[in-house]
Amino acid sequence: MSDHSVPPRPDGALAALARFCHRRRRLVLLAWLVGVLAVAFAGFGYGAPSDNDFSGGDSGSAKAQKLIEAHFPERRGDTLTLAVRAAKGIDDPAARQRIEKVIAELDASPVTGPVTSPYQDGSLVTRDRRIARTTIPLTDEEAKRSDVEPLVAAVKDASGDGVTLGLGGERAEKAETPPQGPAEGVGLLTAAVILFVSFGSLVAMGLPIATALTAILGGIALIKLVGHLVPAPDFTVLVAALVGLGIGIDYALFIVTRYREARQDGDDPEGATAKAIATAGRAVLFAGTTVVIALLGLVVMGQRLMTGVAIAASVTVLVTMVAAVTLLPALLGFTGRRIDSLRLPRRASRPRSRERRAPAERWAAVVQRRPLAAAVLAGTGLLVLAAPVLSMRLSLPDASVQPHDRSSHTSYTILSEGFGPGYGAPLIFAARVGSADADLRPVVEAVGRTEGIASVTPPRISKDGRAATFMAFPESGAQDEATADLVHRLRDDVLPGAPGGGGVQVGGPNAGAIDIAEEVGSRLPLMIAVVVALSLALLVALVRSVTIALQAAVMNLLSIGAAYGVLVAVVQWGWLGSALGFPTAMPITTWVPMMMFPLLFGLSMDYEVFLISRVREEYERTGDTRTAVTRGLARTAKVITAAAAIMIAVFSTSLLGPDVSVKQIGLGMAVAVFVDATVVRMVLVPAVMELCGRANWWMPGRRGPAHAGETPLQGAGSRETSGTMWAGRR
Repeated sequence: MSDHSVPPRPDGALAALARFCHRRRRLVLLAWLVGVLAVAFAGFGYGAPSDNDFSGGDSGSAKAQKLIEAHFPERRGDTLTLAVRAAKGIDDPAARQRIEKVIAELDASPVTGPVTSPYQDGSLVTRDRRIARTTIPLTDEEAKRSDVEPLVAAVKDASGDGVTLGLGGERAEKAETPPQGPAEGVGLLTAAVILFVSFGSLVAMGLPIATALTAILGGIALIKLVGHLVPAPDFTVLVAALVGLGIGIDYALFIVTRYREARQDGDDPEGATAKAIATAGRAVLFAGTTVVIALLGLVVMGQRLMTGVAIAASVTVLVTMVAAVTLLPALLGFTGRRIDSLRLPRRASRPRSRERRAPAERWAAVVQRRPLAAAVLAGTGLLVLAAPVLSMRLSLPDASVQPHDRSSHTSYTILSEGFGPGYGAPLIFAARVGSADADLRPVVEAVGRTEGIASVTPPRISKDGRAATFMAFPESGAQDEATADLVHRLRDDVLPGAPGGGGVQVGGPNAGAIDIAEEVGSRLPLMIAVVVALSLALLVALVRSVTIALQAAVMNLLSIGAAYGVLVAVVQWGWLGSALGFPTAMPITTWVPMMMFPLLFGLSMDYEVFLISRVREEYERTGDTRTAVTRGLARTAKVITAAAAIMIAVFSTSLLGPDVSVKQIGLGMAVAVFVDATVVRMVLVPAVMELCGRANWWMPGRRGPAHAGETPLQGAGSRETSGTMWAGRR
């Protein structure tokens, strides 16, 4: 068996595409610029607005919402809530003057309806008359952020001299939430530093960044256009930007690395470009396809908005893939032989001895000497990190978990003090009735007697006499586990046992958030199974080994479980939460775990492909698993480390932003990538492959282990594919 093989001539469709883009680089670059600018103009100018309505389906809250929308049209509009706390009481002359001035400003706004003063309605004031509230209806359902911002500012400015005012409501929360700010910029700057250190050249550093930014701009604009067909919530753009920036730079990193190696081997710029795209580009297309397939696993959740998220994020990934194999070859054509220009100054060093092994290779040898102990220790550590996931609770964030300097949090605090923690999250009951004379008092009284209910409002009959509604205020807040228990008790015991309560539905934002969380929890295992099965099938087809595919799936599940566990410990338990920018301990946002899993599983499979494909190539050459693992790890360690560092930097910068949900997904994904690039790739992979030996290469229908004449990665490229993913090949 020969230790040397002649790499095949780069030909095929991808090589031809690379040569075309290299030769027609001005045309390709112009097409990309014109196309992205046109899509950006259409997307940002005429794109669909975000849709944050997670209700729907067949849950009790969805049925209640449909009844209310059909029979109580006057309750469709959004509202704001003004909360007032006066140290000397609201009847103090100075306090009253201040409060009435604010109410007059709110009432005079063109986007608000009539405002009832707490001085006119005693039910809006606590018994000690220190705390008051009032509701401000919004007459314009399409009221923009700019319409509500002056109202929030007016309320904030009115506080002082013993009077504290806060404006709550979903629109108020959005109006005072600052933009994402410098988070993406910090991530981009950090990625640039990592690339500069890795490549040692400003020109080589700039290519991945230029490619990624162009792709992200086009991808986000397409997301807004696709929103007309498949609506998506407002966090989709932030998540797509994080993912697109991370994988866009990583994919370009792999291709530029292979281009530089080909140039060092003597290829001319065009030949090096063709070789890079035919090998690294092919692996990038497979990796991106894996991420897209994993993302589309969100469709099985049955949530229309999560389907929108899946399609929108997939669009961004697809654009980055296309940019990597078309725009990047054109940019390589412009740089040509100047790829290493503007180099980082380095001190001269003595040439390395050929016998001296790379640090990653020496580390792999250490792990392989005690593979069982290494696998047990690493696996146990990941299971310990994953343990907190058993206590994970899901919910949607409300004003109680916002930063304490927000007006919405001030409103929540005042209302909780004066009217109870459940005032901001009432349960809304709705039922069909036969006539306007229907009597719901037995149901209302049964609900009012239920433990955990603070107060109940009288029932209201719709104008058409076909529906009735009333509200109940829990003693606990929306984020408390006791509130979810209360909703279940009402549905399972109280309402069925009350006369006429069998057809009453429990709804409202509070119950809706509980229903969504439970629906996600019940469907999450199905999504995980679908994503794992599809990814396994792709990986088996690529590496031609069932054993390695199963190893990859198990290791990916362990790293993702560890990320979930750390997320629960930080966000839900509050460990280091304040240091990482979380205002208070809170449940995990409902959509975060189901969004994290397909993204992380797809990204983990990327690193698996880049490592295992190189190991497979070395095994094809040597026939020895131990040697193949050590050399494969050594050849891929540098580029995988750089790629992981870029991902971690990009995801971690979300902690600098204002959105607590985006912070959660950024933290979870950064932890998962770190664990995957360290514990999994550096310990578990060499240890488990050493334990499995020749069984690593088992494939049904193949009688013996792989041999030197068998092409690795059949159907996905030549044995050069795996050799493209690292820098500094020896």
